[in-house]
Amino acid sequence: MMIRLSIDRFEGEQNNIAVLLSDAGQQIEFPRDLLPAGAQPGEILAFSIDRDLAATEELRAETKKLQDDLSQRDPGGDLEL
Repeated sequence: MMIRLSIDRFEGEQNNIAVLLSDAGQQIEFPRDLLPAGAQPGEILAFSIDRDLAATEELRAETKKLQDDLSQRDPGGDLEL
């Protein structure tokens, strides 16, 4: 999916947040350091957004492994403070 957003302005103590606007007027705060070098208010940015199902499955497997490892070491029951 390709979307286009305009740079409305920069905010934050060091102008490190870019406020991007959709065609519908929705505002999105985005880290300025992730923008292309030299990007300025008034410019249009094109974003491609895709699902990464392989990375999702890899993360799911890593998370399950960590949960399984933790459950083997957890004796269960209430914590005593």
